[in-house]
Amino acid sequence: MDKIDGVSINRWQRLFRWRQMQKVNEDKREEGKDDSTLQEVKLKVNWKEWVVDPSEQFYYIWLRVMIFPIFYNWVIIICRTCFRSIDVNYLAVWLTLDYLCDLMYVADMIVRVCTGYLEQGILVKDRAQLKKRYLRSSRFLWDLAAVLPTDLLYIVFGIHTPMVRINRILRTPRLSEALDRMETRTSYPNTFRISKLMLYIFVLIHWNACFYFALSSYIGFGADRWVYPNITNPVFASMRRQYFYCFWFSAQIFTTVGDTPLPDREEEYLFMIADLLIAVLVFASIVGNVGNVITSLRDRDNVFFPNHELVKAYLRSHHISKELRKRVSDWYQHLHINKKITRENEILQQLPVQLQTEIAVSVHLSTLSKVTIFQNCETSLLEELVLKLTPQVYSPGEYVCKKGDVGHEMYIIKEGKLAVVADDGVTQFDVLSEGNFFGEISILNIKGNKSGNRRTANIRSIGHSDLFSLSKEDLTDVLSEFPAAKRHLEEKGRQILTKMGMLEDTGEGEAGEAEKVETKLTRLESNLDALQTKLARLMVELESSNSKMLTRVEQLEVEVQALENQLPENEGVEGEGEDERGEGVGQEVEWEREEAEGEEETVDVKVKEQEHVEDSDDVTKEGDGESTKSMREETEKKHQDLERMVEGNGCWEKGLDGGEKKTGDDGEKSQEKGNIRPGKWNGNVLEKEGEKKWTREEKKSDHNEKKEKDKENLDNKGEGGEG
Repeated sequence: MDKIDGVSINRWQRLFRWRQMQKVNEDKREEGKDDSTLQEVKLKVNWKEWVVDPSEQFYYIWLRVMIFPIFYNWVIIICRTCFRSIDVNYLAVWLTLDYLCDLMYVADMIVRVCTGYLEQGILVKDRAQLKKRYLRSSRFLWDLAAVLPTDLLYIVFGIHTPMVRINRILRTPRLSEALDRMETRTSYPNTFRISKLMLYIFVLIHWNACFYFALSSYIGFGADRWVYPNITNPVFASMRRQYFYCFWFSAQIFTTVGDTPLPDREEEYLFMIADLLIAVLVFASIVGNVGNVITSLRDRDNVFFPNHELVKAYLRSHHISKELRKRVSDWYQHLHINKKITRENEILQQLPVQLQTEIAVSVHLSTLSKVTIFQNCETSLLEELVLKLTPQVYSPGEYVCKKGDVGHEMYIIKEGKLAVVADDGVTQFDVLSEGNFFGEISILNIKGNKSGNRRTANIRSIGHSDLFSLSKEDLTDVLSEFPAAKRHLEEKGRQILTKMGMLEDTGEGEAGEAEKVETKLTRLESNLDALQTKLARLMVELESSNSKMLTRVEQLEVEVQALENQLPENEGVEGEGEDERGEGVGQEVEWEREEAEGEEETVDVKVKEQEHVEDSDDVTKEGDGESTKSMREETEKKHQDLERMVEGNGCWEKGLDGGEKKTGDDGEKSQEKGNIRPGKWNGNVLEKEGEKKWTREEKKSDHNEKKEKDKENLDNKGEGGEG
C-alpha cells in the first residue's frame, strides 16, 4: 500500500514538474516572440526617412545634451590658452574631450538636417526639402564654420596652442535655443532666469580672469602690486591658487566691491577702464533682471490673491471698525497661508478655450457631478458649467445666505463645514460638509415654487469654508444651448419641490398662457396677411405708374415728330394752295375718316389700360376694405373721364362736318378745309386730344409721300409740254 501510495505520489510530482516545465517553455517562447517582434519593429525603422519633430521630447533632450559641448568650449579653450600649466598637465583629457565635442557637433548637424518644420500648420517630413532648407540657411554656415578642422594648425603652432579651436564657440545660438526651451518647460521660470544670469556672469568673470593672468604674464609676475604675484613664491605657484586669485580679482572689479590695487602701467589702465565699463553693464543687467524677477513674482501674487494693501488703505480711509478690519485681515491671511486661489478665471484667461475646459474639468468636474440635479446630464453640459464655477472662501461665523434672500446662485461645498441655523443664529438644524450643495432650486426659475426663488434657510460657515458658486445668469446662458437638459433639470427640480411640498398646481396658469400664445400667433398671422396685401397693392400701383410713364414718353415722342414734320409743311401750304384745292372733296373726306379712326384707336387704348388697372385692382381686393373702396372710386372716376373725352371728340367731329355743310361753293369749302388742315397737322389737335398713336403718323407720312410724287409728276408734265 505504501508502495502504491509512493508510486502515486511520485507520479503526481512528475506530472506537476512536467506541467511547470511546459509553462516555462511557453513563457520562453512568448519572450522570444516579443524579442523578435521588437527586433522587427527596430528593423522596420527606416533611418533614411527619419524626421525629428521639434515639439517632441527627443528634440528637447538633444538640446539639453548640446549644452555641455558648447559650454565646455566656451570655458576650457580660453582657460587652456592663458593657464599653460592646466593645458600641459591634463593634455590627454583635453584632447579627448575636444574631439568628443567635435563628434557631437557633427551629430547635431545631422539632427538639424532631419528636423522638420511647420508649413501652414503641418509638419514637413520630406527629407529632400528639409536638407535643401537647411543647406540654404545661415545656420548651416555657422555650423560649418564651427566644425572646420582648425586642429590642423597644431602642426604649425604646436600642440599646446588650443586657441586654434576658437571657432568652436560659434555654436552659441544653439546654447541660447536650449536655454529658452528649458525656460518654457520648467516649473520655476523665475529661478531658472536667475540661474541663467549667474551662468552668463560666471563665464564673463572667467574670461576676464584668464585675460588678467595673461596680461600679468606679459608684464611680468610680481612686477607691481596690480599684476599677479611672483609665481616663484610657493604660495602663488600652485595651479588652483593661480586660477582662484585671478577669478577673485576679476569678480572684485565687476562687482565694484572691495579695494583693488591701483594700476601703474598704460596696459593696466586700459584693462581697468574696459573692466569698469563692462562692470557698469553687468551691474545694470543684474539689477534689471532681479527687478524683473521680483516684479513677476509680485504680479503672480496679485493674480493669485487680491491686493491686500489697497484694501487696507481703503478701510483706513473710510474709518472701518477694527473688528471688521480684523476679519478682512484674517481672510487674507487664510488665503496666503493655505494658498487659496479665488481668481482662477483670470489666471487661465490667456489659454485657448479648449485647454481651459480640460483644466476646469480635471479640477472641478468631480465636484459638480455630485450635485443631484446635474447627475445623468450630458458631459458637454457639465464641461460648459465647470467654466462658470467661481471659487469663494468664507471665514468662521460668516453667513453664506440668509432666509428670505433672493437666490441668485447655488453653492457646492469643496472643503469645510457649514451649519443650517435658525433665525437666532444659535440653534443648528443640520451640518453640511464636503460634497454637499444648496440653493440649486432657486436658480432654475421653476413655476409654482411657493418660496418664489427665495432662500428658505440660514447657512453659516463654522470654520474656513471653500465653496464653488454657480450664478443663475451663467446657468441660463448654458441651458439656452441645451433645451433638452433644461427640461430635464426643471423636471428634477419639480420632483424635489413636490417632495418638499413647495410646488403649487399651475395647470390653469399653463392653460391661460397657452391661450395667450395662440392669441399672439393669430394676431401675428393677421398682421402678416395685411402686410402682404399692402405689398401687393404697392406693387400693382408701381406697375401702373410705370405703364403711364411709358405711355407719356411715347406721346411726347409723337408730338416732337409731328412738330418736326409740320415746319416744312406750313411753309409749303401758302404756295401750294391751288394744288390742294384741285385734289377734290373725296380726298379731304378720306383724311377726316382716318383722323376719326385714329381717335377711336386712342379711345380703345384708354379703355384697355383702364381694364388692365381694374384687373390689377382685383388683386388687391383680398386686402383691407378701405384700400379696395378707394380703388373702386378711382376706377369709376376714370370711366367718367373717358366717357366725357369720347363725347367731346364726337362733338368736335360733328362741328367739323357742320362747317363743311355750311359752305356753299367748292372754292369756299376747299379754302375752309385748307384752313383746317394746318390746324389738324401742326399739333394743335394733339394738344386738344392729349394722345396720338403711331398709326396716324404712318398714314400721314404715306400721304405726304403721295403728294410729293404727284407734284413731281405734274412738274414733269409741265416740262414735257414746254418741250
